[in-house]
Amino acid sequence: MVVCALPIERFALRRGIARSTADFPVTVLRTGMGPKNAERAVVQALQDPALHEGSVLTTGFCAGLAPGMRPGDVVVSDDGHESATLAAALKATLADRGLTVHTGTLAESDHVVRGAERAALAATGAIAVDMESAAMRRAALAEGAHRIAAARVVVDTPEFELVRVGTLRTGVIAFRVLRDLVPAFLDWHRTTVLPWR
Repeated sequence: MVVCALPIERFALRRGIARSTADFPVTVLRTGMGPKNAERAVVQALQDPALHEGSVLTTGFCAGLAPGMRPGDVVVSDDGHESATLAAALKATLADRGLTVHTGTLAESDHVVRGAERAALAATGAIAVDMESAAMRRAALAEGAHRIAAARVVVDTPEFELVRVGTLRTGVIAFRVLRDLVPAFLDWHRTTVLPWR
């Protein structure tokens, strides 16, 4: 199950799935914006036994916090919600496709972060922030999912904030990267084998 919040993210992911040759079912779940919507939708979806045993990948767009990040870079979370092995495997799969991948902590917010607030989050050691990943992962863990990872595409950075003229261009870049990540996501699912299976 690939989980995102926004209609544009779901559209990008579905475009990517249509271009792929997945030999297993892929569900794209759009939760709606914000942590409460994300948590509720993931809990409800994982009541389906067909989804409960699969991988859960949370994805979509995020705001980069670390210096040198660019729109279109990918952030793979390794902040303790996922196993280090799964996060490393996802990072390697994405990097093998020529993407710029950063690993680190994804901070959680219930609103779009700008300016001084962005700097304050960066000072905590977080490298990116979004509104739903942490809630999605908490819900998946609570429902007993075993294979969870988070990968987000940077849409804005301190140098390229959403309110600037270049927002459309950076949004298009992030959309294309998210769409093109799908084959890597599917490879990650296909090649990460759980020891108890």
